[in-house]
Amino acid sequence: MTLEILTAEPLAPLRHGFFTRKGGASSGIFSGLNCGNGSSDQTDIVSINRHRVADAMGVSSDYLVGVHQAHTADVITVTGPLDEIPRADAMVSATPGVALAVLTADCQPVLFADHEAGVIGAAHAGWRGALDGVLEATLDAMESLGANREDINAVIGPSISQRAYEVGPEFLDDFMAEDPQNSRFFAGGEGDRMMFDLPAYGLHRLRSAGIGHAEWTRHCTYSDADRFYSYRRSTHRSEADYGRLISVIRL
Repeated sequence: MTLEILTAEPLAPLRHGFFTRKGGASSGIFSGLNCGNGSSDQTDIVSINRHRVADAMGVSSDYLVGVHQAHTADVITVTGPLDEIPRADAMVSATPGVALAVLTADCQPVLFADHEAGVIGAAHAGWRGALDGVLEATLDAMESLGANREDINAVIGPSISQRAYEVGPEFLDDFMAEDPQNSRFFAGGEGDRMMFDLPAYGLHRLRSAGIGHAEWTRHCTYSDADRFYSYRRSTHRSEADYGRLISVIRL
């Protein structure tokens, strides 16, 4: 099956893509393009899937660079293949031929590009990372490589949407402690539950940081099981594990 790669005009003509689960070698609950080494899928099958992604991006597999994601605000600068996989949730680069890749399964994959400066970035931004500043940290790291944030475009890829993201009152408390105006990202649910708008919050953080342009592709991972993996959907179905989507950008 052919890979399905979602692209966004603000990142063009740079080669990039938010890959769906279509076109992969995994089977069972991982059926499709599971690129998560942290999953319980077969290691050799995940490697096949990642090789397919690298081929689609026009790089060798060692130049498809990722990190050990841990819901932090940590960013690394990438100049080539990594000898060890560091703990971080975002990467930046100004090195041609390097492809930055993040994995998600409801969290926000965010790809960045400053076309004028020749600087790119990729971030994994779940609610904790976004709240702690991973998006702003990525912009800061891009600027350290010569980018200007007014010239940076950012696109949030497939993520869980508000209609599928039910949270409890303690979750709201964390956001209200950071800024009382964050209440606008929550809608009423049943009982004491609320519905959180993660992509809108991500866009707010990017735009408040002074980025040139930011948008969301408007794909909901939870609501489209044929195209996307979803941690929350897998939990609701009592599945043993879940696949990881990959999003990539390269100079």
